[in-house]
Amino acid sequence: MTVRLRELLLGSFPELRYEPTPKRIRATVGDTTVVDSDRAILVWEPRWVVPYYAVPAEDVRADLLLPAGGGAPDTGLELVRLAHQGVDGGASIVRPGPGAFTSHTAPGTELSLHFTGGERERAGYRLDDPALTGYVGLDFDAFDAWWEEDEQVVAHPRDPFHRIDVRRSSRRVRVELDGLVLADTCQPRLLFETHLPTRFYLPLEDVDLGQLRPSLTRTWCAYKGEASYWARDPGSADSGSAGPGTEPVDLAWSYPKPLPEAAEIAGMIAFFDERVDIEVDGEPQERPVTPWSPPAAPPSPN
Repeated sequence: MTVRLRELLLGSFPELRYEPTPKRIRATVGDTTVVDSDRAILVWEPRWVVPYYAVPAEDVRADLLLPAGGGAPDTGLELVRLAHQGVDGGASIVRPGPGAFTSHTAPGTELSLHFTGGERERAGYRLDDPALTGYVGLDFDAFDAWWEEDEQVVAHPRDPFHRIDVRRSSRRVRVELDGLVLADTCQPRLLFETHLPTRFYLPLEDVDLGQLRPSLTRTWCAYKGEASYWARDPGSADSGSAGPGTEPVDLAWSYPKPLPEAAEIAGMIAFFDERVDIEVDGEPQERPVTPWSPPAAPPSPN
């Protein structure tokens, strides 16, 4: 009996998972090294998409104390529907990002870290699972910098089962919004990323930048680096559904100086397939449903 590997991996989402890493892991606050371990593991709590580091308690150079009010985890979870991913027929997951660390889905105790010159409230989590006895999970965002060996890690720990591949292509990719052509190229670069839609990165010269404007939005990706964004100017002609006073919506992004693994997309622009209409070789592509999809419209009144 054959098993599709994707289904096997996604089928484990409801479970507490961990994987040892042979890398030396360090975390710093200012010039102070608070974590230094060559025995770290990566932990995914149930319905977590990205992992966090956990290390033996003795590898944390801080006192581990119960926070004020006790160490019971927060139960007000922020969940995202992922019906398109085939997870339990559309189960919810914990949304990655700031504050996600306190949305625990496995039993355990929250801990605060008190060290020379500072403290980090609720930055640690001791899981009840017997296999993880002696380990403390750590909030990535609670520290100023993280290092794997001597290279800095951004956004979140890298998943060893997650990868990106960039491939040059001659497919014709056409991007429209409300009938307005935003880009048309026959020299895209396709970025394939585990569990995510294929992204089409387009040369600047094949994008109508007159229909877009730089956005203030900035995000970090652990695999690609820092992204800057482009928004649709609601004041331009044929602005579609954007009316007077409407805030511009981010439609595209670019990595001006990507990490080495994504060097081939430097300076190119990718559009949110979830927010625009894309044709590939003349075939309309279905808009994927992801955490970046526009919010659903409220039901019409009766």
